[in-house]
Amino acid sequence: MGFDLVVRNGMIVDGSGLPRYRGDVGVKDGKIAEIGRLNGVSAKETLDAEGRVVAPGFVDGHTHMDAQIFWDPIGTSSCFQGVTSVVMGNCGFTLAPCRADEADLVMRNLERAEDISRDAMKAGIKWRWETFPQFLDVLDSLPKGINYAGYVGHCAIRTHVMGQRAFTDEATDDDLEAMIHHTQEAIAAGAHGFSTTRSVAHQTSDDKPVASRLATWHEFESLVKSMGGGMVEVAGEPRGADGHKARAYYEGLSKLAIESGRPITFGLFSRRNNPGAWRTTFDIIERTNREGGRMFAQVHSRSLNVLLSFETQLPFDKWEMWRDMRNLPLSEKKQWLLDPEKRKKLVEIASRPYDGPAHVAGAEARPPQWDYIYALTDMKGPHKSMAELARMKNTHPVELMIDMALERDLKFFMIQPVANEDQAEALELMKHPRSVVTFSDSGAHVSQIMDSSLQTHLLSHWVREKQAFTLEEAVKMLTCDSATQFGFHDRGLLREGLAADIVVFDPDTINARMPEVVTDLPAGAKRLKQKCDGMAATIVNGQVLLRDNEPTGNLPGKLLRKRR
Repeated sequence: MGFDLVVRNGMIVDGSGLPRYRGDVGVKDGKIAEIGRLNGVSAKETLDAEGRVVAPGFVDGHTHMDAQIFWDPIGTSSCFQGVTSVVMGNCGFTLAPCRADEADLVMRNLERAEDISRDAMKAGIKWRWETFPQFLDVLDSLPKGINYAGYVGHCAIRTHVMGQRAFTDEATDDDLEAMIHHTQEAIAAGAHGFSTTRSVAHQTSDDKPVASRLATWHEFESLVKSMGGGMVEVAGEPRGADGHKARAYYEGLSKLAIESGRPITFGLFSRRNNPGAWRTTFDIIERTNREGGRMFAQVHSRSLNVLLSFETQLPFDKWEMWRDMRNLPLSEKKQWLLDPEKRKKLVEIASRPYDGPAHVAGAEARPPQWDYIYALTDMKGPHKSMAELARMKNTHPVELMIDMALERDLKFFMIQPVANEDQAEALELMKHPRSVVTFSDSGAHVSQIMDSSLQTHLLSHWVREKQAFTLEEAVKMLTCDSATQFGFHDRGLLREGLAADIVVFDPDTINARMPEVVTDLPAGAKRLKQKCDGMAATIVNGQVLLRDNEPTGNLPGKLLRKRR
C-alpha cells in the first residue's frame, strides 16, 4: 500500500511504557496504518528519524487557549514542546455560553484571573455564538494546528443566566434550573465536561470574586449531578495550613465523585509553608477510587514559577516611582536605571519593608522575599537566589537585579516559585499512580508564567539529568497516561488504527529554550513565548505541523468533541 507519510529509522517509544525498538511508522488518512520495517513502500512524504525518538504526541489536560485559538491556531507555546492535543476551558473560564452584547461579563472573569488582555480579546475574537453548542460549531470551523477539547465553564454559565447578579448574589431556584439546562446542553453537544473555580486567587479586574466563587456548594453539586456525561475540573484548594478545612473540602469532592459518577480532577502541589499536606489528599483520592468514584490529581514537573522582569512585571511595580517607570518603553526604563539619582531612589523604595496585603491575585504586589526569588540565567539550573548572589557580591538584591538587567539590555528574568518549591516532593507527586503530569496553563497568565515547557522539562531534567524516570516511563506519563485519564482513547499510543499524532525528538538535546517577551497578540498585547531545542518534527492527524519547530503551513488539528 502507499502511505501519505512514513517516519523512518526512528527509535520508537510507543507510549505504553514498554521498551523502545527501532522501526518505521506508516501513516494513511490521518491514522497510523503500519509499524515495522517498511522497506520498499511508497510514500508521498518521508521523515528520516535516524538517531531520534519517535513517540506519540503529548497531551496537555490543563490549558486556557479558549481566546488564543482565535488568533493563534497552532497553540504556541505548547506546540513547540511536542503537545498535539489540549483541553481548554479549565477553572470555569470559557467564552460560552454568552451573548455577543454581554461579552464584557465573560471578559471580566478572564481579564485578571487569567491575565488575558481585554483589548486582545476585543480585537481578536469575532463573536458568532450565544450557546455552547454554537461555540463548538465555531471552533469546528476555525483553522487549527493541534487538537482542542474544551470544558463548559461555570463562570460563563452563571453570568449568562444571572448577568451582573452573578458577581454578587446566590442563585435562585429559577437561576439554577437555567444553569442546569445550559450545562446539559453543552455536554450533549460535545463539551469535554464542566469546570469551575473556588480559588481565592481568581478575581475580576475590580478586585471582586469571579462569578463561580459566589456559587454555593449546593449549586456546584447540582450542576455536576445534572451532567450525565463528561469530566469535572475544579480549581482552588484551601489556602494555608488548615488541615481540617482541606480534608473537608476533598472529602466533599470525593462524595460528589461517588454519587455523581463523574470523574473529578484538580491540581495538587506541594507548598513551602505546608510540606507534605498533599499526601492526605492522595489518601482521599485512593479511597474514592476504591469506593467506585473516580478522582485524579494534575501535577507539575517543576516548581510553579512567576517570571519577573523589567519587560513584564516586578514585585513593586505599583509602588511609588516604580509605577511611573512601569509603563515606559524599555529604552526609557533603561535610561532611568542609568540615571544615578533615579536609580538611588528606586533602590531605596524597593528596599522598604512590605506593608501590603498578605495574599493577592497575580504577582505584582507579592513581597519581594529575595531568598525565594531566583536568577533565571539559563533553563538548566539549579538557580541561585537573588539574596545569595547579593551576599556573594556584598550588595543589595535590588542593586544586583538592576545590574544584572542592565548587563542583558533589561532582558533578564527572575523566577518566584509559588508552589512545588521542594523538588523532592514534586518528584514524589509525579510518581504517584493517581497523578497526571500536566497543568501548563497555556493561554493564560501570558505575561506572568511560562509553564508550556513542563513536558520537555520532564524529558530533559528528570530523565536525562536526574535519571529519575526512564525515557519510556516519561513518555508514557505525557502520552498514554494523560490521554487515558482525559478520555482521548484514540490517541496517546503508537498503534495501528489510532490517530497519527507523533513527535520526533532528540533525547540528548531536547530542552526548553529561555523564554522571551513578544508583542504578537491582537492589539499589540505582550506575552511570554518559549521554544524548544531537539524537537525535529510534530505531526498532527498524519500531517507535519512543525519541522525543527518551524510551522509548515499545514493546519491538521481537530475539535475533539466528547461523545457520550
